[in-house]
Amino acid sequence: MMKRTLTAITALLVSAGALADDHNTLQLEDVFTLEYASSPTIHPSGDYSVFVRQSMDINSDRKVGSLWKIHENGELRPLTGDKTSESQPVWSPDGKRLAFVSTATGSAQIHIYWVDSGEHAAITDLTQSPGNLSWSPNGKHLAFSMFTPEAKPAPVSLPGKPQGAEWTAAPKYIDKDNYRYDGGGYARDGYQHVYVVPTEGGTPRKLTSGDYNHGGDLAWAADGESIFFSGNRREDAFRQPTNSELYQLMLKTGEIKQVTDRVGPDRSPAVSPDGEYIAYLGNDDNGQSFQITRLYVMAADGTDSRVLTADLDRSVSGFEWDPDSDGIYFSYDDHGIGYLARTDLDGDRERLADRVGGLSYSRPYGGGDFSVAEDDQVLYTISNPQRPADLALWDDGDSRQLTQLNEDALAHKQLAKVEEINYKSSVDGRDLQGWIAYPPNFDSSKDYPLMLEIHGGPHTNYGPRFAAEVQLFAAAGYVVLYTNPRGSTSYGDEFANTISKNYPSHDYDDLMDGVDAVIDKGFIDADELYVTGGSGGGVLTAWIVGHTDRFKAAVVAKPVINWYSFVLTADMYNYFYQYWFPGLPWENLEHYMKYSPISYVGNVTTPTMLLTGENDYRTPMSETEQYYQALKLEGVETAMVRIQDSGHGIYARPSNLMNKVAYILHWFDKFKNKD
Repeated sequence: MMKRTLTAITALLVSAGALADDHNTLQLEDVFTLEYASSPTIHPSGDYSVFVRQSMDINSDRKVGSLWKIHENGELRPLTGDKTSESQPVWSPDGKRLAFVSTATGSAQIHIYWVDSGEHAAITDLTQSPGNLSWSPNGKHLAFSMFTPEAKPAPVSLPGKPQGAEWTAAPKYIDKDNYRYDGGGYARDGYQHVYVVPTEGGTPRKLTSGDYNHGGDLAWAADGESIFFSGNRREDAFRQPTNSELYQLMLKTGEIKQVTDRVGPDRSPAVSPDGEYIAYLGNDDNGQSFQITRLYVMAADGTDSRVLTADLDRSVSGFEWDPDSDGIYFSYDDHGIGYLARTDLDGDRERLADRVGGLSYSRPYGGGDFSVAEDDQVLYTISNPQRPADLALWDDGDSRQLTQLNEDALAHKQLAKVEEINYKSSVDGRDLQGWIAYPPNFDSSKDYPLMLEIHGGPHTNYGPRFAAEVQLFAAAGYVVLYTNPRGSTSYGDEFANTISKNYPSHDYDDLMDGVDAVIDKGFIDADELYVTGGSGGGVLTAWIVGHTDRFKAAVVAKPVINWYSFVLTADMYNYFYQYWFPGLPWENLEHYMKYSPISYVGNVTTPTMLLTGENDYRTPMSETEQYYQALKLEGVETAMVRIQDSGHGIYARPSNLMNKVAYILHWFDKFKNKD
């Protein structure tokens, strides 16, 4: 989707004076000019590739994707030319067709693109959105997963309603274990099931049944007689929310055979091209809040399972078979950097390329996509502190970037320079890592305000990747520090689990050590310190203002304030109480409250604003409301921003990303340079 002409949307959000007057720096409305590449898939011939070109539609206020073709020389062409949302491209085994999901007909349907003619059309008329498309080996069928509604009548029907009377809507009757999900709202009656449909069009056939969710990545057996999928078909799945297994579904009989059997998650099955092996991701559940995801391989009949990354103290995030079936390409994060690697079936591996990622354009999180060609070329998304994800090609030891999707929007802008900073923990001498984003035209002889921006999770990582929020903060004149305190991923199991059932704790000290390290560089006004963070970063921001008064102002975004109430209102409550805490809240009251920021609200003097999505079910609005009212009772200057039409992922709507940044800058500017 090509970029749109911008309108004066900024006036709706923030006065022009809140940001730099020089429009050669990044402005709020520039969010709508950003694009990035995702979901690359190389044609089986290796001659060209297709990827999803993500852009921001200023009229619908949505991120939209369209399919584009790219050749090895970097030549770009739209594949279909449709002005719609397109995703999930998957090549047929012979490379003559491409399956994908498109909303061109008005709803999400499976479409086929024919390479020889360039024609494309929908082959389904589904009532729900399909996902996890997978071609059968002979190319005659597509498997997919889809939510399947199962209407249940209300247990109560009121008598006596006169014809034409306007009574209030019927109550919502809820008896589900997990009854609402962030980003999905209140759960409908029904389950995720596996389907198969002829690739020439026809009626989809439902293959699974029962009150279980089936799906994830789907993989056909080499003979085309069965499909592997992941799921949790236990009767006590609510009590074992992470204990998924791999299953084999026989197409002729509908029989489902359990392939794996251990305590821990197993997911993402992928059959080797020669049909001899199945690779998958998983781990043995040890009850800790963070657990390393490992790459496994087993025989196609489910025997002889073995781990290929046992000595890699990092989580595997994605993988794809070598076309020769003698190895597997995979990605992982290490010290905030995304890497591409290859392992053979004995577990001997080599690192191939770095800077894999760039998909999280709002904040500098990890995550990337890649695709492997017949000749072992790898097309992957590449991250850069100055640009969202582009595409790069790895070929026989060399990498080169193929696209520059944002040069028209960003090449003329003065963006923040991002520099790595390394320092020691004052608690135990650990090596700690972070990054500093410098304002445009930075002058080290001047004093600047410092903004500490804290990542969520808490088991995630930041790195030297593009982040619109960080760039906008720097454009407004702040030196921005973001770090990976203990608890962050990409530093190994022990580093991440120092906060297991111990959060927040010394991660607070790690953050303060980072602030001190930047101040020691000599260009920070130590009286002009500001702090913000979202989700896990919101927890830590609230913890910070309850333990120090060194910051002039704080913005606590989508936080948890009270772990007791959080476990009883969050969407994944059956997970949190088991893995983040020693047990149920009423059996461990002292522990829950010891680590709750609400317990330290009496110490807060820092002006603190709260900011949360109105429909956030991960860190519910009730957490924000508790802290807002507590701060009011304490006489602390505060405000509450309720982001409309937003769940936990505020940046899902580009204007809400702008709202978030604008309100943070408004709050900080309110107290800047004031005694």
